[in-house]
Amino acid sequence: MSELRITGLSEDMLALSALPWRKELEDWPEDPSLTSMRGISRHIVRLIRTGPGDRDVLAVKETVEEFAIREYAILRELNARSAPCVEPVAIVENRMDNQANSLPPALVTRYLPFSLPYRVIMSTVVTPHEINNMANALALLLVRLHLLGFWWGDCSLSNTLFRQDADEYAAYLVDAETGEFQPTLSNGQREHDLDIAQFNVAAELEDLAIAGLLHPGMDPIRAADRVIARYRRLWSMLKEPQVLDPTDRHGVEKAMRAVQDLGFAVEEVEVTLDGEKGALKFSPKLVAAGYHQNRLLQLVGIHAEELQAKRLLASFDRFRGREKKPLPLIEDSARRWLSETYHRVIDMIPEELEGRVEPAQMFHEILEHRWYLGEKAGKDLGITFATADYIRSILPFRNIPKHEEAVAVDEFSS
Repeated sequence: MSELRITGLSEDMLALSALPWRKELEDWPEDPSLTSMRGISRHIVRLIRTGPGDRDVLAVKETVEEFAIREYAILRELNARSAPCVEPVAIVENRMDNQANSLPPALVTRYLPFSLPYRVIMSTVVTPHEINNMANALALLLVRLHLLGFWWGDCSLSNTLFRQDADEYAAYLVDAETGEFQPTLSNGQREHDLDIAQFNVAAELEDLAIAGLLHPGMDPIRAADRVIARYRRLWSMLKEPQVLDPTDRHGVEKAMRAVQDLGFAVEEVEVTLDGEKGALKFSPKLVAAGYHQNRLLQLVGIHAEELQAKRLLASFDRFRGREKKPLPLIEDSARRWLSETYHRVIDMIPEELEGRVEPAQMFHEILEHRWYLGEKAGKDLGITFATADYIRSILPFRNIPKHEEAVAVDEFSS
């Protein structure tokens, strides 16, 4: 009898070795709160909790050995390139049941904290604006993957997880089984990926419409078309030279800010004169996504989604703007903001309500709530008052606690 072989991250080996690999995955016990969130997959998938933390929820998918090895390698490479995707944990091979019958190999990935599959999002009351935000997030995800030279081959809502990012969504790739890397993608390869995405999204939304889960009056085909249109606008802004008015002194700066607002860092900019009128051609050289995320992390050590990071940085900039002249070192201001503003707000959350909303998202929501209360009262009521009111009137009705809320990383690993 062949020995079970587990290849993966050393930190998870103890937990992985304790799992019932001699049983068919279909027969594994599963927490009912996880089962209800797992959804449908053409593979057998189980969500397993191996400990109390967010990183202790794993998704196990039975698949073919060749596919498991290939997808594990692709996910590792995507993670190494800082792509928005789930984290691969291990490949499990040489599985046998107690009667020495062969069992399928398994791919193990890690739960993405505070993420939701689209079917779970759609099972609640969802506005057309939220659906549009999901479409925008999917389009940006595909742009980011294409910039890395990755051809997805099965872009869809089903193969994506979504996390709240301020008032929008951030999208993460779940299934990389069909993908492949190229030095750069040709226009034909990108168009092929777009055709697949358009078909998949339209079909998925049509299924939701038939089930009565899609917002009335929403056309699945038009919604899928909007994903592609959004992709093309983003790609054009990031990759195609922009022709600017040379008399506008701020043209290049505004164009750069627009790129940064999408979350991309710009290493250098090429500006050339074009034609007799001397029009400026602006061509940014992108070096990384996560512009605001990286700045926030470097400044105060907080991990956040891109729009969350942008909102937190705006709070910090206002805090620093109120400091007395001459301004202290920015690192000193950052430490004070972290202690006097961010942690003071987060530390107000009572223990029984912790984990319902990711901290950076919660801080953003409290800032929004502060603005709402100020508009209603005709004056700013302050962050402390806004936090207390948020805890009393909003937080108890948000998501169930995190130990019950874990969602399938691989619900859609198909």
